[in-house]
Amino acid sequence: MRSNRIRTTVLAATALLAALSLTACSGESGSSESSKAGAAAPVANTIDQQATSQPESHATSQPESQATSQPQTAAPEAGATEAPVTHSGTKSGGSGNGTTKSTVPPVKTGANKAGNTAGTTSSTTSTKTVTCTGSNTKVTVTKVSRPINHLLLTVTNTGSKLCNAYYAPKLRFDDAQAVFPILDDSQPQAVVTLAPGESAYAAIGLTGEPGAGPAPRKAAHLQVNFAGKSNVGSTGTPAELKLPANTYWDDNGFVTYWQTEMADALQY
Repeated sequence: MRSNRIRTTVLAATALLAALSLTACSGESGSSESSKAGAAAPVANTIDQQATSQPESHATSQPESQATSQPQTAAPEAGATEAPVTHSGTKSGGSGNGTTKSTVPPVKTGANKAGNTAGTTSSTTSTKTVTCTGSNTKVTVTKVSRPINHLLLTVTNTGSKLCNAYYAPKLRFDDAQAVFPILDDSQPQAVVTLAPGESAYAAIGLTGEPGAGPAPRKAAHLQVNFAGKSNVGSTGTPAELKLPANTYWDDNGFVTYWQTEMADALQY
């Protein structure tokens, strides 16, 4: 009896353990499936949230980052601000810059400019042209061998300015009432301008063809008058000259226009 009771007790205990084991397995299996289902749900929700939030993140965050990063990129850095101070000595933020200051001429250059200006003024004064007259020239008269019966007038600029020898000299022998005839064919293409020290020339043909007019008259004195720009009358102080000995002239003679070359005057 006792052994049967022990066996029954053992069997009952075994059955209880088996039942408990089955219950535990069932509970673990249920909890495992429940946990899996519970874990799966958040994962799915997370994927859905990422799918819905990702466009918004790209649409909103990207322009904001670009909008905020561009001004920061364009803003000057501290090194760029200090660069003008290092190289040019000018302060940053001022109206001037390094290149402006570097092009400002030094003081001694300004002095040179002042010197150049003074030189230009002096040059302008010296190149101012006046009319040649007896007061700013020296006039001489000489006898030449060729052509015959000719004299040569030479006028030299003794002044400090350029002078124009306009047209032809206006001559009077002794106390003659009329001006000696001027040879129009000898007119040059331009007015003769003399720098200080330069000379111009005019030839005097004393007589015309023999027998063509009154007999030649002897003269000892010659007055040389200068024409002005308008060629009306004469201008300035005349030159008073003593003629070479045995000088004879008549009304058919002539005087040429002023020429720059002696040979041009004596060709008539």
